[in-house]
Amino acid sequence: MPEETNRPTVLITGSSGFLGQAIARGLRNRYQVIGLDVAVPKGQSETIATIEIDLTSDESVRTALEKVRQRSGGRVASVIHLAAYYDTTGKSDPKYDAVNVEGTRRLLSALRSVDTEQFIFSSTLLVHAPSPRKGIAIDEDDPLDPTWAYPKSKAETEAVIAKERGSIKTVVLRLAGVYDEDCRAAFVAQQIARIFERLPTAYLFSGDLGAGQPYLHKDDLVDAFVRAVERRAELPDETVMLIGETVTLSYGEMQKRIGKLVHGEDWQTFVLPKGLAKTGAWMQTEVLEQDTDIKPWMVETADDHFEIDISRARRLLGWEPQHSLAATLPEMIRRLKEDPTDWYQRNKLEPSAVAATEPELDQARERLRGPLERSEAQVDAAIERHRLFTLWAPLANVALGLWLLASPMTLGLFDPVAAPAPPALGHEIAEASIRNARLGMSEIASGLLVIAFALGGMYRRWSWLQWITAAVGVWVMFAPLVFWTTSPAAYAIDTLVGMLIPVFAVTIPPTPGISRRALAADDDRPLGWSYSPSSFTQRMPIVALAFVGLFVSRYLAAYQLGHVDGLWDPFFGPGGAPTDNGSEAVVTSWVSKGFPIADAGLGAFAYGLDILAGAIGDRRRWRTMPWMVFLFGLLIIPLGAVSVSFIIIQPPLIGALCTLCIIQAAVTVVLIPYSVDEVLATLQYLWRAKLAGEPFWRTFWKGGPALSEDQTPEPDLDRPASQVLREFIIGGVNFPWTLVASVLVGAVLMSTPLAFGTEPPLYHSDHIVGCLVIMIAVIAMAEVVRPLRFLNAVFGAWVAASPFLLSGGTTIGTIADLVIGLALVALSLPRGTRSEEHYGGWDRAII
Repeated sequence: MPEETNRPTVLITGSSGFLGQAIARGLRNRYQVIGLDVAVPKGQSETIATIEIDLTSDESVRTALEKVRQRSGGRVASVIHLAAYYDTTGKSDPKYDAVNVEGTRRLLSALRSVDTEQFIFSSTLLVHAPSPRKGIAIDEDDPLDPTWAYPKSKAETEAVIAKERGSIKTVVLRLAGVYDEDCRAAFVAQQIARIFERLPTAYLFSGDLGAGQPYLHKDDLVDAFVRAVERRAELPDETVMLIGETVTLSYGEMQKRIGKLVHGEDWQTFVLPKGLAKTGAWMQTEVLEQDTDIKPWMVETADDHFEIDISRARRLLGWEPQHSLAATLPEMIRRLKEDPTDWYQRNKLEPSAVAATEPELDQARERLRGPLERSEAQVDAAIERHRLFTLWAPLANVALGLWLLASPMTLGLFDPVAAPAPPALGHEIAEASIRNARLGMSEIASGLLVIAFALGGMYRRWSWLQWITAAVGVWVMFAPLVFWTTSPAAYAIDTLVGMLIPVFAVTIPPTPGISRRALAADDDRPLGWSYSPSSFTQRMPIVALAFVGLFVSRYLAAYQLGHVDGLWDPFFGPGGAPTDNGSEAVVTSWVSKGFPIADAGLGAFAYGLDILAGAIGDRRRWRTMPWMVFLFGLLIIPLGAVSVSFIIIQPPLIGALCTLCIIQAAVTVVLIPYSVDEVLATLQYLWRAKLAGEPFWRTFWKGGPALSEDQTPEPDLDRPASQVLREFIIGGVNFPWTLVASVLVGAVLMSTPLAFGTEPPLYHSDHIVGCLVIMIAVIAMAEVVRPLRFLNAVFGAWVAASPFLLSGGTTIGTIADLVIGLALVALSLPRGTRSEEHYGGWDRAII
């Protein structure tokens, strides 16, 4: 921007902000406006040129003012000082002194090197004590009594200005809260948002509903600053003016107006006693570690009422507000309803909270009535290219079908064999030769079906046959368990071939059955989500852990089927069973024998399905394959519950523990937090798609279109390895120390006989609760189900009480249970660390 030294120069600190830009626009036609800010805006501002300045650095301020001196010819008409540190915590922060107080002192000192006529300071009316009673307006001479950190820093800065101004004329404008048609006033925006979202706090207030504060429209603020600059020669050397509207809307009146404008109803607001409100706010912020816009200090000031007398501004500036908050509220609410996410973004609120509100879904409904991102012809062409590129996959299945045809003879399944009954068998079955022969016939039939359906599915119109091919593959995985085969090779090969067939049938080629509407867009993030819960970096941990579970379960199943002679267990003894260790005792117990097939093999089969269900689909599958995500969740979550239940019953019902079973259960439980976010996203999508006019069941089975505005998918695996690894570990999951400690507490409870000499029935109680505590704590590491941790508070209360209700405790064991129980309650209350991810309105449930 060329220099304009022929016009008076005005400096604006904090020039890149909302108010700085607005004031600059009001001055730029008559003045050379130079901005000073901590960072130069990206790109050249159309309003002003900006010089970088750090008010906490002497060197930075001197350098910036030297640049100003060069650009202005050594003379400055006015300095408008807006830059300040501000937060709503109410707590003292060193930045208040460093930026607001000392930064202003540093700036005034540096301005001595420039011929400066005027210094205008943006203060706040909150430096004043409240009005003594309603109907009494305060003026500039009334007492100062700021009640929290921000206005205190402003009052201190005013004192610094009076002391350090030298020969510079000063104007202190004590401003009311600033708003415009988009709102922009933080406390008003939060009040509107609470009512818009119908949050519980929208119905509660902790002070006098008749109390309130005046506000100031942005345009009226600009007018006041422009008039102060223009009248700089006429104004006194030092002057203070209150700037704001003379009509103060009370909190109760605001509630009623907003409720009527937003929801068309008479909004009811209930007054809470201050003690209860402060306790609740303290619990939320300090104990539960929740983010809330209502802080404890706000409860203290809820009765403060301000009305202001602007006579001095009228006399010295000829200024009068031309707007009112009451008259502007309807336009604020209209803009909110028109586009909630944009309104939230402009007001520095979280847009994800309203991404699926009715106005946003109305927008989606209108978009879905028109042409989608890609036409049916374009989608068909893309599918055909993919199909032609992957024709080798069904041919690979033909080869696997041929292998199945030949494998019975290769593996000797039709040969006579004599074998003892499997160790885990609990019912009558056919002789070994007959069982193997039945498996051989199953493999021949399965091979023929795979060949037929794989070849038929290559025809484009019959691509749905590949699902039947996949189903045959699933049967191949399961068949060795049904027939209790004596052949370790048959079981191993059928497991591998059975898993490969679905991969080649429906995972690598275009997955049959997905609607063209679902494939018309690349949008991969659900409404209001900050990431895709179906990305491969999200699913890789599940698949990797499922492989671990598969290997452990296959090893246990091999023993149950009689394929190996023993199991490894380094910790637990047989507990009276005629076996070598606890693992053998458990997997051959009456519980395992009660299953018609080897229960460890059933677990291995379930892990195999987990792997297949976790691998299929792309990063849009939460909306393109909802049924698969549901199946995935059903495989993982109930399997986790069953695995933990099996660990729970081992000491009281079986009398032994199994190390490998504990590893298996641990793997299963860890799978849950990594999968639950995708299930939530799918549930949200199905409900919202229905509201947007999409048929529910068609969407469930065939997928549906993107509801969000066109978005560019973020990189997935094509990123630096460090980022991929980070997402691999913490995608949708984090590890608050409270939950990690709860896991350790659960482990201690499971080992009370060794640590504290506890005996049944108290030991059995500790063991059961320990298992449950670990499961709950691990699952709650998924942010979307973080409130689940409160169950551990209930378990903690039981642990603390159990030594007094059950026998089997020792003195040290009783003390330990009491301490552990109370610790568990305390650990279960704080929410713990919260990531920066968002979950489409579900954030409010993460308490």
